[in-house]
Amino acid sequence: MIETNVQRARTKTLTINSQAFSGRSDQTILQIARENNIDIPTLCSIEGLSDVGACRLCLVEIEGQRELKPACTTRIKDGMVVLTDTPKLRKHRKTVLSFLFAEKNHVCSVCVSNAHCELQKMGAKAGLTHVEVPYLYPKMQVDASHRRFINDPNRCILCTRCVRVCDEIEGAHILDVFARGLESRIIAEMGRPWGESENCTGCGKCVQVCPTGALNEKGLSVAEQHKRRGFLPYLTAMKRGR
Repeated sequence: MIETNVQRARTKTLTINSQAFSGRSDQTILQIARENNIDIPTLCSIEGLSDVGACRLCLVEIEGQRELKPACTTRIKDGMVVLTDTPKLRKHRKTVLSFLFAEKNHVCSVCVSNAHCELQKMGAKAGLTHVEVPYLYPKMQVDASHRRFINDPNRCILCTRCVRVCDEIEGAHILDVFARGLESRIIAEMGRPWGESENCTGCGKCVQVCPTGALNEKGLSVAEQHKRRGFLPYLTAMKRGR
């Protein structure tokens, strides 16, 4: 009999915020937290896609370890003691959010995703009343060449959700991250205008998983820019069941 991955995964017991939980050894802290309705903020992780630890908002404290660890990529271990909401973590998350707002042109009042933006909601929830670092205001060219969608890198937080959904779910992989540091941006087809892509299927999955107004659909008003993500867990389960 062939042993499956689930069978090989052993049960582990850990403590999160003074409560005991159990899970499989192949699960992460974030997965266990979500299963038990424990809020850990994140902008790059989304159910149905692989986790990459890009946004650094889900960092948690683990007893016995000096460094903060990303909950989305850290596997659980027996006896692990985790804290998800401490003064240190709250300060860290507000700093990260300040950096995200400051490094691009996030002016909520004129954004197509105003009131429907995960970054905006997370900033409000964290009590971010102002940005504590200087705004960079980079000049990044908007790509509106696609017949249905717009790529505005000025509002991108490089969570790579769009890259992963295009690769892992749609199977097209036309999107990727180009350059490094402050020059990093999402490109299509090795830097060609999105509208000239021969491999883009026009499915719109990248737009639906984008947490900000970086990817949006033409012809929709601000009130209509709702993101529909219910397809992700379903399609992921279908893919694994093949």
